[in-house]
Amino acid sequence: MDIEHEEVVRVGEKGRFVVLTGLSGAGKSQAIHALEDLGYFCVDNLPTSLIPELAALCQGGTPDVTRAAVVVDMRDPRFLEEFPEVLRCLRQRKGLSAVVIFLEASDEALVQRFSETRRPHPLAPQQTVVEGIANERRALAGIKELADTVFDTSDLTVHELRRSFMDLSRVGNDKKLTVTVLSFGYKHGIPHESDLLFDVRFLPNPYFVKTLRSLTGRDRSVQEYLEQSRETGIFLDKTTDLLRFLVPQYSVEGKSYLTIAIGCTGGKHRSVMISERIHTRLSDLEGVLLRLKHRDAFTE
Repeated sequence: MDIEHEEVVRVGEKGRFVVLTGLSGAGKSQAIHALEDLGYFCVDNLPTSLIPELAALCQGGTPDVTRAAVVVDMRDPRFLEEFPEVLRCLRQRKGLSAVVIFLEASDEALVQRFSETRRPHPLAPQQTVVEGIANERRALAGIKELADTVFDTSDLTVHELRRSFMDLSRVGNDKKLTVTVLSFGYKHGIPHESDLLFDVRFLPNPYFVKTLRSLTGRDRSVQEYLEQSRETGIFLDKTTDLLRFLVPQYSVEGKSYLTIAIGCTGGKHRSVMISERIHTRLSDLEGVLLRLKHRDAFTE
């Protein structure tokens, strides 16, 4: 994969206008989804004639559109005719830095992708996929020469393509993986947003200690009661080690939100105490916005 990093990595800056184009099946949709997850205002299959209008919003510092990305290609019948002049105008605008990324892949990779999705080639609905790919490649030769970067996705899976664009676009971008440590009670139902789920009902239950029943896992006396159990310390150590490995992997994958749900019976004692400790132990993770939430501890 040959990527000119100096041309691409700046797309995280404000005022950047990213144009994605290239061959059908090369991964433009996955690429723009990655940019959208990083906070870009994204439009797929925008008519070429409307590109200047979206660029003007980005250039003008509109609060909701400080960075934008578009996919334009031969689905627009006027793309080949209009795009060179549109791009020339974009590059002349002050306060706007436009970058064109052209995605391509080998014939073999494209044929396989169309075979797996069972979609007809958009330029050859009545022809073979091979004929459609050849026609499109010839038609886009001039557009490819205008690109700042040519991105060959032949050897990338969908997930690898997404990760590549997340990595390239993340430079200069302050968007972080949001990790929520969430305590809950099983009797109130498992949180729908759970990504990782830990059941701590094996720990001693403070509910059955009369003096602790009305308290929560935030109270020191409840914490001391649970700390008396050897299993509490072992669970915290092993779970912390696991999460310190897993969380960065989710960040690299391009995930935007991760919820670590920790449950006990009522969501008031054990899950609260463990969630508080896990939150503290993960507080030094880099590139992560860490949150703590107790769903059921204070609802009764």
